[in-house]
Amino acid sequence: MSWPIEDYALIGDTQTAALVARDGSIDWLCLPRFDSGACFAALLGHPEHGRWKIAPAGRRVPRVRRRYREDSLVLETEFTTPEGVVRVVDCMPPRDCTPDVVRVVEGVRGRVPMHMQLVIRFDYGSVVPWATREAGEWRAVAGPDALSLYTPVAVHGHHLTTVADFTVSEGQRIPFVLRWHPSHEPAPPPLDGLEALADTEDWWREWFSHCTYQGAWSEAVRTSLMTLKALTYAPTGGIVAAATTSLPERLGGQRNWDYRFCWLRDATFTLYALSLGGFRKEAEAWRSWLMRSVAGDASKLQIMYGVAGERRLPELSLDWLPGYGHSRPVRIGNAAVDQLQLDVYGEVMDALHQAHRMELRDDPRSWDVALVLMDFLESGWKQPDSGLWEVRGQPQHFTYSKVMAWVAFDRAVKTVERYGMNGPAAHWREVRDAIHREVCQRAYDSKRGTFTQAYGSDNLDASLLLLPLVGFVSPKDPRMVGTVRAIENELMYQGLVRRYHTHATDDGLPPGEGLFLACSFWLADNYVLQGRMKEAEALFERLLGLRNDVGLLAEEYEPSLRRQLGNFPQAFSHVGLINTAFNLERHHRKSPAIHRRENHIGEPEAPPPAP
Repeated sequence: MSWPIEDYALIGDTQTAALVARDGSIDWLCLPRFDSGACFAALLGHPEHGRWKIAPAGRRVPRVRRRYREDSLVLETEFTTPEGVVRVVDCMPPRDCTPDVVRVVEGVRGRVPMHMQLVIRFDYGSVVPWATREAGEWRAVAGPDALSLYTPVAVHGHHLTTVADFTVSEGQRIPFVLRWHPSHEPAPPPLDGLEALADTEDWWREWFSHCTYQGAWSEAVRTSLMTLKALTYAPTGGIVAAATTSLPERLGGQRNWDYRFCWLRDATFTLYALSLGGFRKEAEAWRSWLMRSVAGDASKLQIMYGVAGERRLPELSLDWLPGYGHSRPVRIGNAAVDQLQLDVYGEVMDALHQAHRMELRDDPRSWDVALVLMDFLESGWKQPDSGLWEVRGQPQHFTYSKVMAWVAFDRAVKTVERYGMNGPAAHWREVRDAIHREVCQRAYDSKRGTFTQAYGSDNLDASLLLLPLVGFVSPKDPRMVGTVRAIENELMYQGLVRRYHTHATDDGLPPGEGLFLACSFWLADNYVLQGRMKEAEALFERLLGLRNDVGLLAEEYEPSLRRQLGNFPQAFSHVGLINTAFNLERHHRKSPAIHRRENHIGEPEAPPPAP
């Protein structure tokens, strides 16, 4: 079985990424893009499904210490053995043409025997390549893929794998470089591994020089910003939700989805996080990806797209992989792409509005796209949908979906009034207010004093915590105070927040999942907005304590197992961390500007009185 999810670290080149285990094994890598087939898929199976391990030889388990080199995505894994201390340094240089993995073995103390095992299995562990050796190069080819290994160490084949045994002495540095290229093209020239490592450190440090955050949680925020950058597909500006597919929401369960795509609902959260951190170029690139991807028929707006804006993401099961912790099926693609989820219309409109507020470089096409979206939403907001959580059951009138339809009309009105764009603001205001009235009438349980998951439902949903963050209702409105109280009573478990009770979704899958980390960040934001600062900081510090040893978070956490669950690392979790840190920081500076997605004041116009 693979290592616990939290025992992996990330390296990447802003076009794809690899996961490195504590034992020095790269167990996941898709080439050449995030959503390409994996050449190392041991994460979802066994070593024979592909991995690249470099570690001290022998059966004795060494003591391991890991860290990222300062202000970089260059990973150091240090092994302490009876023979001495050795360090494996891993990175993926931001590419000029082909993707590379660079690994440098450094002798720190003594003489340490080392073993390398390279198991290449293209197409998610299903294809054994043909291996050849030429002068200075070891090459593996199958179908469209080819990998070339360059190293001064002598390697040889052994049972359909490539292995090497060598010894590293104090002060010695031994490079290994793995280069991918299309199999029909000549192999790229050898890469100087030591030089590439130094260049990669310099590249990341130059990028970090633009970071403006200097607050109390600098290490956590900077690591989260670095994670977002690593999950960015540089050629287009798209940001994938995670680097992996099918890491389970419950060990042994079936809620195993492919997250190597770009979700529209991440748009505004991510714009905020990048802009607050000082990375306007990345925020502008993300906004531009958004505009290109959503262009077209507004009634066919998708909830997610490929990294270059692809629309077809067919879902398949890979039956030959046993799954992480025997969690099957292993899926690639995502059938939720075909769902109607009304909240994404609000997310797109909010992102465009915030781009104006942040004074991002203007995109002349964006308002034309917005007008098309608003035309559809004129009647489309009345439809039931699949909701924020993409449940695979019957469509419902989910509260959060209706609220985000309200957001779309609200931001459209504000864009016309504040930035001089053309549009029927008076009419949009009427529709916005009608949605507000309907939500307050049909999604509020006056007996329990809380908003509910859907019209006529008794269920709660953590997405209700976003209502004050988008400006739909004041955080101190009695209805919202009651909703927070109800969520604390019914959805909190061991100090963290569930998305909802999974038995209530009727999606045909067995119940049960971990605690969705973004929801707990949203609760901390509500505490800030309600003035409950001690509780906000306590919850935030608890969430920081769930990060792994190199500062990464998955999608969920299971307190009873003390394990991270879900795809990893999760952009949504790290965006939540960044935004909550900024909210808390503003309070410490005693500024009235609380970070909220609607605006820095955050009150909706003329909300109706509490019932």
